[in-house]
Amino acid sequence: MTEQKWQQLVRDKRRRQQEAIPKDWLVIPPPPVVLDVRTFPDTCGLLSDREVEITNTSDVDILLKKLATAEWSAVEVTTAFYKRAIVAHQLVNCLTEIFVERALARAAELDEHLKRTGQVAGPLHGLPISLKDQICIKGLEATMGYASWVGKYSDHDAVMTQILYECGAIPFVMTNVPQTLLWSETFNYVYGRTSNPANRTLTSGGSSGGEGALIGMKGSPLGIGSDLGGSVRYPSSFNGLYGLRPSYGRLPYSGCVNSLEGQDSSPSSLGPISDSLNGIKTFMRAVLSKEPWLRDPLCVRKKWDEEAYRLEEHGGGQKLCFGIIWDDGHVAPQPPVLRALQMTKKALEAAGHAVIDWQALKHQELYECLATIWIAGAISDISATTAETGEPRITSMSPEADPLVDTGVHYSSGISAYELWQVQKKRTTLREEYLAHWRATAARTGTGRPVDAIISPVAPFPPPPHGKTTISTYTMVWSALNYTCCAFPVTSVDPLLDAKKSPDAFFSEADKENYELYDPETFKNAPVGLQLVGGSLEEEAVIAMTELVDAALKAVPVTA
Repeated sequence: MTEQKWQQLVRDKRRRQQEAIPKDWLVIPPPPVVLDVRTFPDTCGLLSDREVEITNTSDVDILLKKLATAEWSAVEVTTAFYKRAIVAHQLVNCLTEIFVERALARAAELDEHLKRTGQVAGPLHGLPISLKDQICIKGLEATMGYASWVGKYSDHDAVMTQILYECGAIPFVMTNVPQTLLWSETFNYVYGRTSNPANRTLTSGGSSGGEGALIGMKGSPLGIGSDLGGSVRYPSSFNGLYGLRPSYGRLPYSGCVNSLEGQDSSPSSLGPISDSLNGIKTFMRAVLSKEPWLRDPLCVRKKWDEEAYRLEEHGGGQKLCFGIIWDDGHVAPQPPVLRALQMTKKALEAAGHAVIDWQALKHQELYECLATIWIAGAISDISATTAETGEPRITSMSPEADPLVDTGVHYSSGISAYELWQVQKKRTTLREEYLAHWRATAARTGTGRPVDAIISPVAPFPPPPHGKTTISTYTMVWSALNYTCCAFPVTSVDPLLDAKKSPDAFFSEADKENYELYDPETFKNAPVGLQLVGGSLEEEAVIAMTELVDAALKAVPVTA
């Protein structure tokens, strides 16, 4: 069979990617039967003891302090994380663009600047930052999982990339995504599949799955993903990390490549992912300090709000009241997720906060509205990209299925503008109802305020086996409402604590399928996280309240 154009592009790109890896950074990876590979970089022999120490320093603020005082140079920190990232890539296949010399040259410039001036170059001085493969870096490819975009080199830096440089950061790798970005897992024809470092038979999530896997391996201290319907929150939760989904427009998106461009009824948001909650806060402060709205016309003109971070509208952070979602009335969470909810409730109550049950109001309707908006023109958007090379549209994330065989991921042929307006009108009505629903909780909280924030599953399951991430209602509902969300880690699957329990009845066929999917041994060691949900454009308060939740969980090591 004659090789098609897209296949030629894939072969060339894979060759170039492999050649970009320093030969002396290649390792002998553990065999496939070794599922948890998170600590392999510590013992593989490639990293020095000092490099192991650097890459295991999870707190971004500590890294920045050591960089600012020259205790650690930018070159040695970037080298350490680059080595670990390359090791991670050999284990879980998380990288796309690899540009070692360019990143180290940038690090050397920053070291020289600090030595010459005695001043840091910016609030993120010397910090290596990984970028999802859609955030353009001039001179590099951002394929977004499309074979059809191989060889298309960016002639500009995205606004976010520009700001990172101005903050003194070092963009050092780009990370894997699914074709189109419109998946909750990570697989494409160019780079292949990304796996979960805690259990390689499970998914790392998507569409920022390369970021999740890389940071889960401690191969990057902080990365930037994007979230349309959960694409920061899934990889964060599935890899035991923190991840912020800001309301759209809070961070600059200009200059990135994307799917569904022109669909600005419910656009995606760039958001940080880190093993450090401090990293999320420091990143947001740094980027907003550069006034991104002066370069991106769709970016909201809103500086970092220190009063909001101090929770002045939320009782100063004293005796908050959280609403907790045990289920959305459509799919019940599996036992590990339910245990995470119970742990969080007990921890918050032990810290002096109140927790009340939250009624999920019309979540399925919100989900359906958002899905309809997205798929209104999706097939035309995808076809316009793939037509030139003959690249097939991937229709399954399952390794067992032929990705060229349609397995049920259907896109409509399109709807009229008027029909789209009616869907958007319905969503506006639902948003109005949800706001009133939230405000009405003031009668139940005991604080005189409505519920301060909502604690919700990210998904009704921990990271599932590849191809099984089929339910996204728990993230998409908040995207439909444009609420700010922060994913946070809670626990991991323990077969003894998370035994399978038969329900009295199922909410839906999807609920039954979710129940049947769960097996404690299959999910063993899988990270389990939740998300904290605040109001629209409430990023500072959401970060602060997530800090309270995180501290409560760490202070009370309950297990059930």
